This record gives sequence, C-alpha cells and structure tokens, in this order.
Amino acid sequence: MTAELNTAPTPPGAAHRLAKIVTEVLSPAVIVVLLPFGVGWNATGHRLLPTIVWAIVVAVFYSVLPMVFIVRGARQGKWDGHWVRERERRFLPLMMCLGSALVGLVILLVWDAPRDIIALGWSMVAVCVAAVIITKWWKVSLHATVAGGATATMLLIYGWVMLLLVPLVALVAWARVQVRDHTAAQVIVGAFLGPVVGGVVFVLLR
Repeated sequence: MTAELNTAPTPPGAAHRLAKIVTEVLSPAVIVVLLPFGVGWNATGHRLLPTIVWAIVVAVFYSVLPMVFIVRGARQGKWDGHWVRERERRFLPLMMCLGSALVGLVILLVWDAPRDIIALGWSMVAVCVAAVIITKWWKVSLHATVAGGATATMLLIYGWVMLLLVPLVALVAWARVQVRDHTAAQVIVGAFLGPVVGGVVFVLLR
C-alpha cells in the first residue's frame, strides 16, 4: 500500500517565531512611543510630569494616530496588514504618518516644548519625508530605519553607553529578513537612513 503523502504545511521554526515577536515588540510604533520619554527626561531636567506630557504628545501624533489609521485600513482590506508589506501601497499610510507628525510638531512649537523635543519632532518628520521619497521606487525597512534613528538619538543625548542599543538594531534587521518582509540590503539601508537623516537633523536643531 502506498504511504499517504503528508501535504500539511511545515510549521514555522523557532527562529521565525522569534523574528515575528521581535517585529512586533521592537516595531516603529512601539519605539516611537518609548523614545520621547528618553528624550524628554533629559530635556526637562529629569522632571517626571513634563516628561510624561511631552512624551504623550509625541507618542499620540507620531505613533498612535498613524497606527490607528494603518490598522483600520488593513481591516478594510486597503493593504495586506499593519506593516503594509506591499511597497506600492505604502504611500498613503506614510503620508498619513507625515501629516499626523506635522500636526504634532505644530503643537510642540505652539506650546513651546523643550528644544530637544522639538528637534526630535523635526528629525522624525525628516525621516518620514525621506522614507516617502525612497518608497516611491524601493522598499526600505521602516523597522530598521526607526530603530537606527532612535539609537542614534539616544547616543547623542546620553553618550557612548547607548551603544548598548546597537545589538537591538541588528536584531530588528535580522527579524525583518527572517520573516521575509525585507532583503538584507533594505534593512541595512534602513539602519543607516535613520541615523543619517534623523540624527543630522536632531544635531542641527537641538
């Protein structure tokens, strides 16, 4: 008797499962919520309440509102998921991110936020603009871009001890390749795009 063929799909391995977890835990949405707390803590002279206030403003307009829009669009079938894997469909979500960020930046300027917070706002707007331009022709990794930019920002504020964050950038890059959402070139370019664009703007404006 011929043995029955096993046509069931091979379950993902441990590396793939870890990469999926890293993709979510160290996503741009999460990092952009956490980063302004680190920047604000130094910018406000280590005062807790002002840090929380400014961090919430940045988090809402640079992360929460854009993600609400993206997730809602995914549920409506406008793109393939909350990370929008198809490059051709990334323009609208990125423009929504840019528009929301600009509104947040205006609020920071009108409310006279600390200089480093405003510099952070401008730097993230600059990175978003760069991502919009690049994505017109090529799918750069936004996960790696944000992770690299956040690490560079913390390094500029708190010094060389923040080099301890570099392995996390490498972990994000590995995860995005492991889940097959990006190529090695796309994560490498992303990892440098954040520091080069965002880091330079932050240094010039702080």
